[in-house]
Amino acid sequence: MKSESVSLVVCEVDVSLQEKLKKFRFRKETNNAAILMKIDMEKQLVVLEEEYENISLDELREELPERQCTYIVYSYKLTHGDGRVSYPLCFIFSSPVGCKPEQQMMYAGSKNRLVQSADLTKIFEVRNPDDLTEEWLKEKLSFFR
Repeated sequence: MKSESVSLVVCEVDVSLQEKLKKFRFRKETNNAAILMKIDMEKQLVVLEEEYENISLDELREELPERQCTYIVYSYKLTHGDGRVSYPLCFIFSSPVGCKPEQQMMYAGSKNRLVQSADLTKIFEVRNPDDLTEEWLKEKLSFFR
């Protein structure tokens, strides 16, 4: 008997979005900024949803859709205990509990391609957008010393 397997769809990353992520990586600004991305389900393409300059995690949390998966690249101004400042680029996959299983699978399946194409190393996931706080991010980043 042949087993029915659900084929995992891996979406491509929109070319203009790849360009934008590259520029974002080398941005000169010293504030917090974010790029929100979504999957265009019709085209099976990861596309830009919104860009934010000078946005805190609290403000960003307010922008996240409640029942929809979202990819976030967040440039965060991190002040270390010894006074040094760094700007880690964080990839955050928000997959709230209420989002549709097929959407969830498509986002989960396409995450690695996006991460690779943007050359990101700090990869985090939140199931509950309320968890997206500065304390949470600092704790996650503490493992990258």
